[in-house]
Amino acid sequence: MYLIIRRLPLIGAIGSGFGGYWLGAEGSIRFSTGCRLRCRLCSLLSFVEVGRHGNRVHLDLGPWIESERRGLRWGLRFDSLTVVMLVVVTRVSSLVHLYSIEYMSADPHRPRFMSYLSRFTFFMLILVTADNRVQMFIGWEGVGLCSYLLINFWHTRLQANKAAIKAMLVNRVGDFGLALGIRVVYQEYHALDYATIFASAPYSVGGHQNFLGIEFDSMLRISRRLFVGAIGKSAQLGLHTWLPDAMEGPTPVSALIHAATMVTAGVFLRARCSPLLEYSPTGLMVITVFGSITAFFAGSVGLVQNDLKRVIAYSTCSQLGYMVFACGRSSYQVGVFHLANHALFKALLFLSAGSVIHAMMDEQDMRRMGGLVRILPLTYAMIFIGSLALMGFPFLTGFYSKDVILEVAYGSYSLHGHLAHWLGSMAAFCTAWYSLRLLYLTFLASPSGYRHVMEGAHDAPRRMAIPLIVLCVGSLFVGWRTKDRMIGLGTPFWNQALFTHPDQCVQIDAEFIPHEVKRLPVIFSRLGGGLARYAYSDSGLSKRLYQSKITPAGQGRYVFLNRKWFFDKVYNEWISQLTRHHGYHTTYKRMDRGIIERRGPYGMSSLLGNQSHHLTGLHTGHVTRGLRMRRSGLLLALFLNRVMVSQGVQGRGSTSRTDLLGRRGARDLRILALFFVLFRL
Repeated sequence: MYLIIRRLPLIGAIGSGFGGYWLGAEGSIRFSTGCRLRCRLCSLLSFVEVGRHGNRVHLDLGPWIESERRGLRWGLRFDSLTVVMLVVVTRVSSLVHLYSIEYMSADPHRPRFMSYLSRFTFFMLILVTADNRVQMFIGWEGVGLCSYLLINFWHTRLQANKAAIKAMLVNRVGDFGLALGIRVVYQEYHALDYATIFASAPYSVGGHQNFLGIEFDSMLRISRRLFVGAIGKSAQLGLHTWLPDAMEGPTPVSALIHAATMVTAGVFLRARCSPLLEYSPTGLMVITVFGSITAFFAGSVGLVQNDLKRVIAYSTCSQLGYMVFACGRSSYQVGVFHLANHALFKALLFLSAGSVIHAMMDEQDMRRMGGLVRILPLTYAMIFIGSLALMGFPFLTGFYSKDVILEVAYGSYSLHGHLAHWLGSMAAFCTAWYSLRLLYLTFLASPSGYRHVMEGAHDAPRRMAIPLIVLCVGSLFVGWRTKDRMIGLGTPFWNQALFTHPDQCVQIDAEFIPHEVKRLPVIFSRLGGGLARYAYSDSGLSKRLYQSKITPAGQGRYVFLNRKWFFDKVYNEWISQLTRHHGYHTTYKRMDRGIIERRGPYGMSSLLGNQSHHLTGLHTGHVTRGLRMRRSGLLLALFLNRVMVSQGVQGRGSTSRTDLLGRRGARDLRILALFFVLFRL
């Protein structure tokens, strides 16, 4: 069963990709979707066996890399963390496959699309089931490759090309940091499998590594490099710019990337490496600060976005910030619980947005919608429930994990913990605002779209509606059903899959914080939702909001948020342009064409060409000039022969021969002078 989980997505990818010519479009879709549904069933069985009954499974499939005394084996690790990720990935992937059958029905390249989706799932399963870092890195790179292929699926669109290249290049930075982290881990422990590294981690506390003559704390060095790797995949502040641009791909791709696969890889990496991160308090503090700032930043930028999918994309970035600073507060189980819950309602939001875009003939600007509540009642209900779950509305799925994260941050009673709590609370205000803004501009406001588009709009067909209903049920009840099992005090569910140092355990303290603090996120959410309702309703504060926007201060704030805190401007105009200028004027013109070419192949070819040109000029065809050349050559040969004889005599050495050598030297000088005279004649 455990091997089938890994093999079914690969079989689906190969069958729908290479066999699409024989199976046809419908056959490829059915074959790929059938493999995905069977993979989901096997994942549920593994969750029951490993998660509920506590039977951890490790499969050793044989040797993989052998190098002298070092070796690496190919193995699979199935613990509670792995099976939770398996259920999340396979559930969302199977529903995305079902949804794509109708959504991509008019596309002529459906077999290729299904092959890419299956390949994406396959590499994600490699990542979460790996028992060593090299095998995990293969899955890590594989999901990056598949994200490039899926974002660039409509490769004839220039913006899709740019977005795919941007996602690839930005993730290269994080992947390079992860590769350095793997090297540092091997340098410290001389092993790459998780079991050996985690067992040896307590013995390297306080150890130092020498780099360029400087001593560094080994655990801090490891945690920093692993965190850089996670920043790229999880789109944290600094390397977040690729995530909103990834919306250029088809909507099912956005749902798969943002809900269950690529962006969750960074959070999974932190949870998997908890035995290493727990021994670096400074590293945990950095993770907390980055995650909290990312949550607030993405929430504030989402307030003024007008693209339907970009609003949901920035909400993904904000929720990833919550997961990250939960891991920074050593509450890995809460972070993973929020990851699982977030996958449900974020996939629901993206697929519902795809239903709107499909009905509106690929229109994504919310300002050209409105009045769709009567035309798309099912889609409105789905987005409404998904938005409430995203806001953390009481007793919905997001409420049971999002509020616990903020409570854990406050319960740490530290400066960076309180910073994370307040920034997270303000991010909750922003989340409620842009969620209600999305609902009003898309469904409840006065119609603003084209008439022929509105007349042709229709609700989601049956094959698109079934995945929405399944995700809606999960967004309503999964958090309530699983909260005690996954994050309850003293729960045995994780069974040592996650490690929290006793000095970093704050979940018990979070239970006894003041009730006013516990109610604060709900208050902020209600305040943000209420203000958005009055600001964007026809009889509300819309006029005052408009008047505040056109003032100089309002315009400055709006431009600052709408242009995403000028991150793209800084990257494009400062970093990218300076790098290109340096690369052209220094690396290319001075080094490549200056030093290397002039002293390398180009310089040698030019020198030989010039010398050959001068030599060919000597062959004029005149008899007298030819005789002079022959005479000069003969005299030069005699002179060189005499010099060699003189050096041979000097090498044998004799005190009685000094005068002889002096006379021969004078004779040689006379012969040389005669040679130059004859040459000039």
